[in-house]
Amino acid sequence: MLQHIAIVNVIWFLLALCFIIAFFLYKFSLKLPRSLERVFQNLIRYGKTKEDIKIPNWQLLFDVSKRCFYHFYAVSVMWNGLLLLFSLRSVVMSEALPDWLINALWCLTGRPRDAWKELHLSILLLQVLLWIHSFRRLLECLFVSVFSNGVINVVQYAFGLGYYVLLGLTVLSINASLPQSVPGPLFNQLTWHQVIGTLLFIWASLLQNRSLSLLAKMRTDSSGKVETLAHKMPCGGWFNLVSCPHYLAELLIYLAMSVCCGCSSLTWWLVVLYVLCNQALAAQLCHDYYRSKFEMYPHQRKAFIPFVL
Repeated sequence: MLQHIAIVNVIWFLLALCFIIAFFLYKFSLKLPRSLERVFQNLIRYGKTKEDIKIPNWQLLFDVSKRCFYHFYAVSVMWNGLLLLFSLRSVVMSEALPDWLINALWCLTGRPRDAWKELHLSILLLQVLLWIHSFRRLLECLFVSVFSNGVINVVQYAFGLGYYVLLGLTVLSINASLPQSVPGPLFNQLTWHQVIGTLLFIWASLLQNRSLSLLAKMRTDSSGKVETLAHKMPCGGWFNLVSCPHYLAELLIYLAMSVCCGCSSLTWWLVVLYVLCNQALAAQLCHDYYRSKFEMYPHQRKAFIPFVL
């Protein structure tokens, strides 16, 4: 049985498990030994949630400005754009994927190399949506968001750079586990769940953009000029329901991509589980920061999921 467990699934399961453990350690104030507690807090926090944490001076050498967030999306746009190009060549020109890419996918899945001779429409759709998401986030980081002087740990930075590389390979790896494609033109594979998934993706993307724009407007005047880098209490839109609607939107974007492949891919559900755990932890940290900073913070507002969490 173990020989059928794909490495890609193990990777995403372990990542999700790490964040589940981290969430419960933080949520229930479970303390680790002093030295480990400092490392733990330094690894789970970034930006504003890191401001009140005492960190040894030598660890400050390993901090990176939060303004470097755009690096993650720049890498994703280039890498996933390249993978999308390979896929389009495979579909349109009937050219095989490069050997090094097939070898990487074989290592991740253990599936026969001919599993990528024909690519499903769902895979191409996921690749397009992932590239659009990355490109939009890159533009938002460069032209919308107003970053404070917050920092991220170099481990978080390195993880962020590698994350979208793994994600792009994960999308392609799903091809081997999808049902056999319908003979004929590629668009014969178009289904209702792909349409619904794409519509959900668009709505979630608009929600995330709107939420990030509201955060940026709290630091700018009517002309768009930055007035302050201070953190203010967010309000308006979905901020009236949760502290971090942009994190909720991120989860919905990945959920939409699962719908696009018919909700049938265990691998992508593990990705969704990881995103849920990751965003829940980040949202809870932000939520607690807002509650500690603003005395009049709405008590009915949740961190991440309306009326739930």
